[in-house]
Amino acid sequence: MTVEIEVNGEVRRLSADPMTPLAEVLRTECFLTGTKIACAEGFCGACTVLLDGAPAMSCLLPAGLAAGRSVRTVESLADAAGGTLSPLQAAMEGHDAVQCGMCFPGILMNLTALFENGPAPDRDAIREALDGNVCRCTGYERIVEAALSLVADGRSAEAKA
Repeated sequence: MTVEIEVNGEVRRLSADPMTPLAEVLRTECFLTGTKIACAEGFCGACTVLLDGAPAMSCLLPAGLAAGRSVRTVESLADAAGGTLSPLQAAMEGHDAVQCGMCFPGILMNLTALFENGPAPDRDAIREALDGNVCRCTGYERIVEAALSLVADGRSAEAKA
């Protein structure tokens, strides 16, 4: 069966069973491997994508429910052709917030949604946005500090650095 989904701004006709998890379809049909499948139970947040601008656990979301909708993955954040990171990605790198990287695509997508809904979140809003992301490496503080640095600099998470 064919499922039509807008992925990172491009309408894609994907050959997939509508009940296949969106994360699997993104990885195998679109070759967008930034979306991670870790727990496959919606617990860890590694698979978070933006569905019509809102965070969604793509390991639990059947691809058929994404049909006709807009999906953004972590690959949408950087300018791959120019090698330019988004300000959020650059801030994470600058604060040495990334360690193993398994959880990071989901963290970036949740924080992107947060910044898109209000340009100056505070520490509590950032921590709340990260509530659904399990990271066993960082302890979160560097992630929070990196996000706060965008607020302090008056930058958005989306605009290219």
